[in-house]
Amino acid sequence: MSGKPKLEGASLFAAAGLSQDAPHPLPDRMRPRSLTEVVGQDHILGPDGALTRMLETRTLGSLIFWGPPGTGKTTVARLLADATELHFEQISAVFSGVADLKKVFDAARARRETGKGTLLFVDEVHRFNRAQQDSFLPVMEDGTVVLVGATTENPSFELNAALLSRARVLVFHSLGPEAIEKLYSHAEAVEGRKLPLDAEARAVLVRMADGDGRAALTLAEEVWRSARGGETFDAVQLQAILQRRAPIYDKSADGHYNLISALHKSVRGSDPDAALYYLARMLDAGEDPLYLARRVVRMAVEDIGMADPHALVICNAAKDTYDFLGSPEGELAIAQAVIYVATAPKSNAAYKAFGAAKRMAKEAGSLLPPKHILNAPTKLMKSEGYGDGYDYDHDAPDAFSGQDYFPEKLGRQTFYDPPDRGFEREIRKRLDYWAKLRRERSGK
Repeated sequence: MSGKPKLEGASLFAAAGLSQDAPHPLPDRMRPRSLTEVVGQDHILGPDGALTRMLETRTLGSLIFWGPPGTGKTTVARLLADATELHFEQISAVFSGVADLKKVFDAARARRETGKGTLLFVDEVHRFNRAQQDSFLPVMEDGTVVLVGATTENPSFELNAALLSRARVLVFHSLGPEAIEKLYSHAEAVEGRKLPLDAEARAVLVRMADGDGRAALTLAEEVWRSARGGETFDAVQLQAILQRRAPIYDKSADGHYNLISALHKSVRGSDPDAALYYLARMLDAGEDPLYLARRVVRMAVEDIGMADPHALVICNAAKDTYDFLGSPEGELAIAQAVIYVATAPKSNAAYKAFGAAKRMAKEAGSLLPPKHILNAPTKLMKSEGYGDGYDYDHDAPDAFSGQDYFPEKLGRQTFYDPPDRGFEREIRKRLDYWAKLRRERSGK
C-alpha cells in the first residue's frame, strides 16, 4: 500500500494480527505484485493499453472499472496507487454511509496538505444512492481524491451522469481459458506441485471458473485439499468433489438481461440450437421457468405474429404445461416452444402495425367513426344519420361490402403490411383481393 512501508514475510502476518501458520487463501497469496502480473486484461494493461498510456505520463484521472467479479478490479486499483505514489484508501458502498465518506474526504484533504495524494477505491460504487454519488463530485474536481470505482453493473444505468462525466470507464473482461490456464500454471509453480487432474478434468476446471480468476484459484485449492497422495481426478470425479460452482448470474443484473436478450435474438434469428443453449443457461442459473415461458409467448407475438398464428397457441400451451407439471418435466415443454418459435417463419408486421395504429390514435384525437357504421337505438340518432347506408357484409358478394370504416376526417390508412412468408402469404392474397374489390366498388 502506497504511503506505508511494504511488509513481507513475518511482518506481514504480524501486521494483520495473524501467525505465520494461519491459513492464507491461495487467491490472496497469488495476488499480483505488479501490473505486469495481471492476466486477462491486456486491452488496458498491454503495451498500448489505456492504463499503460496513463502511467507513462505519471498522472491518473478518476476511473470506473466495470466488469464481472474476479477480473482484477481491486488488484489493479491497488497497483495503480503504488505506481503513481498515491495513498490507497478502500471503502465498500455496501458498508459505508455519508459519515464514512466525510471521514475519508477529511483525511484526504489533510493528507493533501502534506503533499500526498489519495486514490480512493470504492467497491460496488453503484450501491451508493444518487445523493451519495454526488458527494464525490467536489473532491474529484478539486483533486482531493482520484476516484476509482468498481462495479459489476452497467455504469450507464447505475451511476449519475455527473459522476460519469468526470471519470473514464474502463471495461474489465471475463478471463478467457488461456488466462485461467496461466493462473493455474502460476499456482502450480507457487505450490510446487501439479494439479491432480487429467487433461479432460483440467479443461472442466477451467470452464467451472466461469471467467473468474478468484474462483479459479479457490477451485484449484479445493482440488488440492481433496486429493489423496498419488490420486488423479477425472472429469466425473472432479464434478462430484466440487459440486460445480453456480454460474455468474444475478436475476436483477446485467447477466440476466444479456442472456434473455441472447435468447430472444437467437429465436428471431431462427437459430434453435443457440436459443436452446441460452434457455439451458438461464434455467441452470436458477431463472424462474415461468418468466422464460412468458418471454417465449412475447416472442411468438412480436417476431412471428400472423406468419404462424399457431406459435402463440404452442407457447401458451407450454406455459400451461409447466404450470401443470412443474420442474423439471415442464421445462421440456418450454424447450419445445423455443424450438417451435425459432424454426417458425418470422414476421413483425403485426407488431409494427399495432405500433403505427397507436401512434395514429394519439395524433388524430377523438375523431367520430363514420355515421353509417354507428348504431341508432334512438329516434334522435336516426335523425342525425346514424346507421344510414350501412351495408351488411354478409349480404354482399364474397361477404365483402368494401365500405370505409375509418373516420371521414382521417381517411383510409394502411398499418398492416404482411410479408410474403408463412401464413401471411395467404393473408397478403386476401388483402390484395379485397383492395381490388374495394377499388371496383368505389369506382376508383
